[in-house]
Parts: sequence; structure tokens; C-alpha cells
Amino acid sequence: MPKASLAAFAERLTIADKNQLTPMQIKTDLLSGLTVALALVPEAVAFAFVANVHPLVGLYAAFIVGLITALFGGRPGMISGATGALAVVMVGLVKEHGVEYLFATVVLMGLIQIFVGIMRWGKFIRLVPHPVMLGFVNGLAIVIGLAQLSQFKVPGSAEASGHGMGGGEWLSGMPLVMMLSLVALTMAIIYVLPRFTKAIPAPLAGIGITALIVIVFGIDVPRVGDMASIEGGLPAFHLPMVPLSLETFYIILPYSLILAAIGLIESLLTLNLVGEMTGKRGGASQECIAQGVANTVTGFFGGMGGCAMIGQSMINVKSGGRTRIAATSAALFLLLFIVVASPLIEQIPLAALVGVMFMVVIGTFAWNSFKILRRVPLTDAFVIILVTVVTVWTDLATAVVVGVIVSALSYAWNNAKRIHAKTYETPEGAKVYQIQGPLFFGSTDGFMETFQVESDPSLVIIDFQDSRVVDQSALQAIEAVAAKYEEVGKRIQLRHLSRDCHRLLSKAGHLMVDSDDDPDYEIAVDYGVRTGILGTH
Repeated sequence: MPKASLAAFAERLTIADKNQLTPMQIKTDLLSGLTVALALVPEAVAFAFVANVHPLVGLYAAFIVGLITALFGGRPGMISGATGALAVVMVGLVKEHGVEYLFATVVLMGLIQIFVGIMRWGKFIRLVPHPVMLGFVNGLAIVIGLAQLSQFKVPGSAEASGHGMGGGEWLSGMPLVMMLSLVALTMAIIYVLPRFTKAIPAPLAGIGITALIVIVFGIDVPRVGDMASIEGGLPAFHLPMVPLSLETFYIILPYSLILAAIGLIESLLTLNLVGEMTGKRGGASQECIAQGVANTVTGFFGGMGGCAMIGQSMINVKSGGRTRIAATSAALFLLLFIVVASPLIEQIPLAALVGVMFMVVIGTFAWNSFKILRRVPLTDAFVIILVTVVTVWTDLATAVVVGVIVSALSYAWNNAKRIHAKTYETPEGAKVYQIQGPLFFGSTDGFMETFQVESDPSLVIIDFQDSRVVDQSALQAIEAVAAKYEEVGKRIQLRHLSRDCHRLLSKAGHLMVDSDDDPDYEIAVDYGVRTGILGTH
């Protein structure tokens, strides 16, 4: 890459950060990164268990994905790593074909995401309505909360479960009391400390104080080391040991597509959410490419892949992390934990980390949605609840797709009901239908029912000045109405259609179009020509 291009690329990556790199902000970002790294450890281990792989596979993914997206992602402040949404999809592949197929799948997943970013398809996330965003936030907050429940089980007894509700023996008696007390203590510190000082992120203080109490007084509660050892070396380059054949491709392709879709949807929605909190916009395509590169690299270094993590992103943003230093330091701290500091990190009580995540749940859930439900249209309220439930019950990608489809159908139905016509007669005896509302596939039936073919005079004028002809279904409906009038020997004239539209319709040979003052709506002519329905120029 030429030096000029490299310099421009570097400037583009840091333009959002350069005005914030004060000594105080750097210190805040580093402390925020440390807090996030501590919270990443049990999450990565737990998700590795869910995917039925070694804990280091999850930890390496959290490091590599977190580092690359921190440096090149579309939003400073976002945190990425191994996630439960992806892990629950991976488990079937791992059980049936083994972990090497997972690595190959992650590589292909990354390549798909890079392609999506190059094609700039990330911009379509703007089509996700606000009710779907609310449902996404609420559903994910509930999922994060449920995922913490597995920490209230006797170490080693819990089975892998996406929401922490699997089998295993629950804590009881004094161990449960101590666990709940330490969780409450951590939450209290996080809540109270910002009232006195913001020199240190409250979640980091909560983890440190609670861990110090447990270690000094020798309190017997589950600790990070009880989940699994996190000790390991640097991730090493590793080619997935799978046959290079079409059979392998057919095995991994479906999983890769699903994982790529889930990863991008969760990442782009988190991008929007962090953007709203930090006042930043854009970067969707850049985030897609960064996620893709991160996953491709991860697959070659023995990682399980990942995407943006809303919980850790909220910890970072609310701890003051605003630049790429925060997310980058989080990834580097995580690697430091694995390579050097594992004995120390393994002594941290899980209760402290659970307390941090519970505060994330409280801060993430959109509590104002309860008021909104009573004020918004019934359909929007239904979408909010639907997306929340589906997110918890199945997965994020399914929930978002369902929410968008329901919202789109609701929009189409509401617009379909708007079609109507005002009628009057001209001094010459012609009847004019002034069409009101958009004409598209959903409103064509209403449009055709508007006309009184048998009783209308010999000349009928259809005026589209207050309408909008949207798609090919609308063009076909206009032709159908014209054909009905022609069958009974009556003449029809169209006014205020786009030039493209009436040029196509004129090919039928029986339409007279007054186009002197027609606006140019730039109707998509190519579709009618390509299908052969409306003729050619």
C-alpha cells in the first residue's frame, strides 16, 4: 500500500479518537479495558463450554477478535469476543464433526462477512425499526442475566447451556448466602462509588474490593479457577485439519452463513446502540470488514470466532471508554491473563463478576419501554414484546428477522388501507378519479375496486398527482383497469404518471397519457423490461 494511502487509512481510523487522547482519557480507557478483560474471562470460558470446546479456544477468540475489531472496527468503544449467540450454533457442528471443522467454518464465516462489508450491505441495518431495537436490547439484557445463573451452581455440576438454565446442582445454605452477599456487595459498590469519585471505573473497584475481601478472609466461594484453568501460551498459527473437498464445503457452508448472519446482526445492532450512547454514526461497512478479518484470522489461530458483545460494550462505555485504546487494552490484558497472570485471575470470585454483569443488565434493559408500550401503536408494542421473547427463546438473528418482517407487513398493511379516490366530472362529461395514497402490491386490490366500470362515462381520467406508483404490481394493476374499460368500449386517460411509467404502459397500445406536467419519479423501468411483462423500448 502506498505511504499516502496508508497514512489516509490511519487517519480515518483515528479521526474519532484524536480529539479525546488526553492523559486523563488514556488512563480511563486503560482502566476500562482492564475491567472489560476481567469480565471477558468467565464469559469466554462459559461460551467455550457451550460450544463443547476447550476454554482456551474461547479465550483465544476473545483476544484475537477483540484486538482486530478494536483496531479496525467501525465504532471506538465496542467490545467483541466469543459470544453465546454463536456458541449455541457451533455446538452441533463440533459434536458431529469435531473442532477442526469449527475452525474451518469460522474462516469461511469471516470471508462471508468481509464480502458483506465490501458490498456495503451493512447499511441495510438502518431498515431495523426502533421497536425491534428496543426488543433486541431488552431480550439481550434478559439473556445476559440468565447466563449468570449458571454461576449459582456447584462448580463442575452444571451442564452446558446457552442461558445458564441447564442441569446441575444449585448452591444452597451458607454457600448460596455468601454468593448472594458478595454479588450484592459488588453491585452496591458499582452503584455508590460514582457518587464520590470517578477516578477509577466503578465495576473495576467492585471486582477489586470483593476479590480482596474473599482472598484476605479466605471465604470459600466459587472462583474463576473453579470453572477451568485459563493458563496457556500465545495462540499459534494452525491450519484447520479438514479435507479440502466439496463435501467439507457443503458441511461448513450452512453453519458459516448462519454464524456470519448472527454475528453481523448482533455487531451492527450493538454498533447502533453504542453510537447512540456516544453520539457517533456510520461505520457499518467498516465494522463488517473488521468482524470478517477478525474471524478469518481467529479460525487460523485455534479460536471459535466471535462478534460484538453488548454486555462488555456497555461496561466499557459506562466506565468511560471512548477510544480504541480501551478495547485494544482489553484484548491485550486478556492475553496477559492467559500467558502470565492466570494464577491471580483464577482467584477472583465469580460473585464479583456476576455482580458486574447484573449491573449491566439493569443498565442495558430499556425500562422506559414499559411506558412506551402504553403510548405507541398496538403493532409497535407487539413487535417490542415479540422480539424480546424470540431473542430469549431462540436467538438474536431470528428475533430481528421476525421483528423486521412483522414491522414491514404492518407498514404495508397500513399503507394499503390508504388508497382511495376523489371523483368528479369535467364539463366535457369525463369522469376523473384522483387517486390518493401509494399504489403498490399491497394496495392494488383496493385500487381496482375503486372504479365503477359499468356506470362510468365513455371517457375516464385517472389522475396520479396525489399518488405514487411504487412497483411492478402497481403497473400491472393499472393495465388491468385499462383492459376492463377497453372491454366495454370506453376510453381511459392517465395523468401525472412518471415518464418511465407511462412509456411502459403506452406499449399496450390502448392508453392515452397526458404527460405535459408529469413529474419524474424515476420508476424502476428495468424490472418491467427484464420480465417481459410490460414490453421493451
